[in-house]
Amino acid sequence: MSKTFTLSKGLDIRLKGEAEKVLREVTALHYAVKPTDLTGVFPRLLVKEGDAVLAGTPLFQDKHHENICFPSPVSGTVAEIKRGDKRALLEIRIEPDGKNGQINFGASDPSKLTKAEITDKLLKSGLWSLIRQRPYGIIANPEHTPKAIHISAFDTAPLAPDLDFVVNGKGDLFQTGLDALAKLTGGKLHLNIGSTTSAKEFLNSRNVEINTFKGAHPAGNVGIQIHHLDPINKGDVVWFAGVQDIITIGHLFKEGVYNPEIIVALAGSSVIKTGYYKTRRGACIYKMVEGNVRDGNQRYISGNVLTGKQIRHDSFIGYYDSLITAIPEGNYHEFLGWALPGLNKLSFSRSFFTWMMPGKKYEADTNLHGGERAFVMTGQFEKVFPMNIYPMQLIKAAIAEDIERMEKLGIYEVEPEDLALCEFIDTSKTEIQTIIRNGLELVRKEMS
Repeated sequence: MSKTFTLSKGLDIRLKGEAEKVLREVTALHYAVKPTDLTGVFPRLLVKEGDAVLAGTPLFQDKHHENICFPSPVSGTVAEIKRGDKRALLEIRIEPDGKNGQINFGASDPSKLTKAEITDKLLKSGLWSLIRQRPYGIIANPEHTPKAIHISAFDTAPLAPDLDFVVNGKGDLFQTGLDALAKLTGGKLHLNIGSTTSAKEFLNSRNVEINTFKGAHPAGNVGIQIHHLDPINKGDVVWFAGVQDIITIGHLFKEGVYNPEIIVALAGSSVIKTGYYKTRRGACIYKMVEGNVRDGNQRYISGNVLTGKQIRHDSFIGYYDSLITAIPEGNYHEFLGWALPGLNKLSFSRSFFTWMMPGKKYEADTNLHGGERAFVMTGQFEKVFPMNIYPMQLIKAAIAEDIERMEKLGIYEVEPEDLALCEFIDTSKTEIQTIIRNGLELVRKEMS
């Protein structure tokens, strides 16, 4: 039975530079798969420089789960294997040959397959890596059976892509992906939509329970949705996947191949011509931003401004990302910044005039407007955190590495992205997302 949830807590950060709904196609010079994008994965390399690969060829596997591998998005040659400190594997770069060669895994109808057969096909193709789990935000363990699977069909993050636009015309592939996922759980497959969702590809989906969420960011976060639909307790496992991940899985069963095509939004106040780009997973962004970003010192982000990772103008899209954001760097000192009127400054605490102009969009940069200071109780976090959890107490328990207290305060329900708004409004400038990630990794290490 479908449910509707209205969230009273949250904050929409309105920024200039939303992606124009114009679709362009771009072919990247290089592609890369980055193990650093994958939480909890310990990579074992399966190729070497100079090797020829096809789309779907496994590049590396997880040492602790050798049946989980990560495929090349294109056919071509392994151009470079980039390592960091202690020979940590950072990137595997592929130079495409333009032939679009693909490994054929065989087309099949998921509704006629067993759970074991679907799991086997996803593992052999490398697409199991698109299915993740809560708690911990790691790749799902194929030996487990989740109590439910969730898909968020809308994104409320700043400048996030419009998933109604992204899914347009791909309803058949999306439904095939849903049919495959429905076989992997004994519980429900939840498709969670927003109050403004209008795409028939979502609204007409079958084999799912469609739930509606109304409210400001982070209403679009799958963790928030899981909390309100079916909270995660100790020992529970819930899986989730993104909309474009489902479409990719649909391609596998419909066509028998790994088709890594995705639509990426290019947004931000530094972008001259925003829009959507049809490309492939792991594409280099250079062709998207070349001559299309304002001069000066700009910050390129794979993902949104709250949770994304900083990249270079010639770097690669993150493994799970479908948004590239470009905003000005904030490496400047503002004399008496706190004492000036600040008509063009975004403020949650009413230090400036944001509250008088609720519809105004802002041109944000990366300036912290102050340095890190004592972590104090303000009561502000609870106004933007729509979970029945005490965020301040949970953060302090994570700082103290108190596993028992973290468990009691709900560590299994959260991911860093769920507390990104808390970090944004924090007057102490504390790196809350890093603290929560470290807390989750500590719990995972001790409890596994």
